[in-house]
Amino acid sequence: MKMAKGKRSVRLRGHRLDWFVLVVVCLLGYFAYTMIDQQLHLNELNRDYVAAEQRLEAARRQNEALKETRAQLEDPAYIEKTAREELGMTHEGELPFIAKK
Repeated sequence: MKMAKGKRSVRLRGHRLDWFVLVVVCLLGYFAYTMIDQQLHLNELNRDYVAAEQRLEAARRQNEALKETRAQLEDPAYIEKTAREELGMTHEGELPFIAKK
């Protein structure tokens, strides 16, 4: 009977070792899943950041163009040129010249 007890204790040790390995493998799997999930989330955030930077740059370019247009609208020479070309306006005493096409 002593041999049976010896074999049984060996089996218990082996069985405990299997549970330990199973727990370690589960923990490693959980941490790997968490890391992959976080990396995918970071990649998505990075794509959103790049898209936002591109939209910001486009808005800045549009803002600069609008500032230039505003500056031109305050220039009397530009106002006169626009009035003559687009609206067909003239000074007093001038006759408009209309070219036939």
